[in-house]
Amino acid sequence: MTTILLTGLLIPLAGTMLGAAFVFLMREQMSVLLQKTLLGFASGVMVAASVWSLLIPAIEMEASHGKWAVVPAAAGLLLGMAFLLSIDHFTPHLHLGTSTPEGPRSHLSRTAMLSLAVTIHNLPEGMAVGVVLAGAADESAGITLASAIAVSIGIAIQNIPEGAIISMPMRAEGHSRWRSFIIGSLSGVVEPIGALAVLLLASLLVPVLPYTLAFAAGAMLYVVVEELIPEASEGEHSNLSTIGFAIGFVLMMVLDVVLG
Repeated sequence: MTTILLTGLLIPLAGTMLGAAFVFLMREQMSVLLQKTLLGFASGVMVAASVWSLLIPAIEMEASHGKWAVVPAAAGLLLGMAFLLSIDHFTPHLHLGTSTPEGPRSHLSRTAMLSLAVTIHNLPEGMAVGVVLAGAADESAGITLASAIAVSIGIAIQNIPEGAIISMPMRAEGHSRWRSFIIGSLSGVVEPIGALAVLLLASLLVPVLPYTLAFAAGAMLYVVVEELIPEASEGEHSNLSTIGFAIGFVLMMVLDVVLG
């Protein structure tokens, strides 16, 4: 079980590293068409994971309460969104492709603020992996290990375009291929750290697992609505992001149902 849990923690990081390695395969900056498609794909995977792997299990765990079974899921989702909203508001950060920092004024370097933006983005994904792995480790939670691994694989798949979207612009800004690869790979380190922190608190979280599952879903949906979809829909060729979203959503849905 320990080996499987460790594997589940590291699979998403492997996806980020694979995506960051695109910097060795592509000579020029990633095309806008490909970037929009990948952003849409990542959005689809995250939305499907939030619904099938987090919100639906959260409601099913409270099925004995009848119509009130939806309360923990609703409350947890709103708390997750509020949590990411507060972090986004109080943390100075800078998104790739922009020159205006968000959050409070600070004297942090551009690289530091880019790193903080990535951390805000990836934290809920790590939390989601940690929560489902914690649920799988507790047999009374009703979450199968296969379902937890499906979430981990799904996050890893959507991390592939994320890693590329981070490393390729770094290369375009003049950084070496290896530096761009390392920065792109490090952007995913927060995920296993966040997942591990959740696992270490598993004994405290299991009694309120429906809330924590929905909390992770709310945090992930905040990232999708606040960052991914606006970036994917801006300008021309937004139809490609819509196609990417559909493919990502269906892929994650199939993974969850087949492996769960």
